[in-house]
Amino acid sequence: MRKTYFISDLHLTDDRPDITRAFYDFLDTHMNQEVDALYILGDFFEVWIGDDEQAPLAINIAEKLKTLQSMHISVYFLHGNRDFLLGKAYAQQAGFTLLPEQIVVNLYGTDTVILHGDEMCTQDIAYQQFRKKSRGWWWPKLILATPLWYRRRVARKARLKSKQNQSGKAVEILDVTNDAVKDMFAQHNVCNMIHGHTHRPYVHTYEPIQPEQPLLTRTVLGDWYSQSSYLVVNELGQKLKGTTLK
Repeated sequence: MRKTYFISDLHLTDDRPDITRAFYDFLDTHMNQEVDALYILGDFFEVWIGDDEQAPLAINIAEKLKTLQSMHISVYFLHGNRDFLLGKAYAQQAGFTLLPEQIVVNLYGTDTVILHGDEMCTQDIAYQQFRKKSRGWWWPKLILATPLWYRRRVARKARLKSKQNQSGKAVEILDVTNDAVKDMFAQHNVCNMIHGHTHRPYVHTYEPIQPEQPLLTRTVLGDWYSQSSYLVVNELGQKLKGTTLK
């Protein structure tokens, strides 16, 4: 039976080799001739400071993903808040297709909007201000024009500051808002949504926007810090959540 997989928030880093092993196990176990596509919905890496940072982990991951081409499995990637600087050079190196931050895909007959999800956390005003700047045309160019050593230092400081900010915020502020979710459904005129970012896996349902529509369904992917979760959708439209944890 044909199927498509979705993963998000692996946060791959040299500091967590167990997550890298779990990802390799996932590929070895689940990627076969029945799989049409693998979608990576952001925060694939813990941090990404530019395609010119050719660290061994990034090289090995690219080589592993590249092997899926020989199995005719399409790999798609959209940016998260940790790896929005990942560009076309690494995409070509790893053999995947870069997607816009929000896109509607036809998932075995069901139009589904997929995204990382951070843009729906609208209560976190400070983060949304940074997000707007960092996704603009000038800020990425400015950062990528600086030396690697400088970008490494900026990334370390940014991660420390992010952890400090998050520790002082209520969980509700870091989660999506109902208004933003409903706006996303209406903007793309779909009844199905898949995203990550919040690390709170669940399947949420909402009343339809139009009376003749079915229930709106929002599926949230889990992270890989401790969950190693994935979502698989088969050609019958069935959604099955799983984990690579032993």
